[in-house]
Amino acid sequence: MPEEIIRAEGLSRYFGKAVLAVDNVSFGVFQGEIFGFLGPNGAGKTTTINMLTTVLKPTTGSARICGFNVLKQAREVRSCISVVPQEYTADEDLTGYENIMLCASLYSIPKNVAKQRADELLHLLALESASGRRVETYSGGMRRRLELASGLINRPHVLFLDEPTLGLDMQTRAAVWGYIRLLKEQYGMTLFMTTHYLEEADSLCDRVGIIDRGKLIKLGSPAELRAALGGDVMEIEIEDKGTDISEMLSELPKVQVVGKDGNKYRLKLTDGEEVAVEVIGSIHNHGHKVLRMSLTKPTLGDAYLELTGREMRDEQEGADQSWKRRLTMRRARG
Repeated sequence: MPEEIIRAEGLSRYFGKAVLAVDNVSFGVFQGEIFGFLGPNGAGKTTTINMLTTVLKPTTGSARICGFNVLKQAREVRSCISVVPQEYTADEDLTGYENIMLCASLYSIPKNVAKQRADELLHLLALESASGRRVETYSGGMRRRLELASGLINRPHVLFLDEPTLGLDMQTRAAVWGYIRLLKEQYGMTLFMTTHYLEEADSLCDRVGIIDRGKLIKLGSPAELRAALGGDVMEIEIEDKGTDISEMLSELPKVQVVGKDGNKYRLKLTDGEEVAVEVIGSIHNHGHKVLRMSLTKPTLGDAYLELTGREMRDEQEGADQSWKRRLTMRRARG
């Protein structure tokens, strides 16, 4: 088994006495993997990162990163990690190059070493031609790449990415995904990312932890989470006659689960291709007309729905978090 570079045990965090943001979360992250926390806004993702990166103290529980205790050895933890937060932090009045060098000075990196690393990162993240421009002229994708470059200047063992593509269009998000993969391949870096984009977690992460309302619901590779559903997904819409055919459908061979929403039914099947014909035939034989039908293999979204009992949604945010999110998206669109 690969070595664990992060180990969290029973992490919990209260805000005040009533708000439990993270609830007894335990997990490990292996060296060199891309590990993702998948969940809606307000699920506890950012709070967990803040505890791991020594910004917040856990109410209960403990964690170690690179062998260092986040409570007792915070300075050592900070020396081996870097964080790219979801909001943009670059100084818009400085150039891209000046921002990277500013970050290097905060880490007390010698100027000649910092210059060499900055040039390397600007090339790696395709920012060489824009390095002399003020950041206020950058697009959302360029800003995100600059944040990555600034986060890499200290050569961290672990890079934390909090919603790395928030507010970006699909084309730019795909480009950022490519750079994230490159970091793993070129540097063998461990990346811990949070996201509420299902396709992002599915595309990038070696393993995914589904977190909801502060609890870690399930942990595994995207393939393992999909396979845990144990069947194909069939969705059917019938002509609405005010009758419920759920019981009839559930009695058919190889139909495992039946869900109903109005005149739409969602079935989990074994051997979906073979059973689909029998399902449609039985519906017709009971006097109902099928309006629409689809048959798909399980997706990460299906796994999320199965495990949490609801679709991905946005929870209520605090005023400060909401303001930061709006600011990030406005800058990304610029």
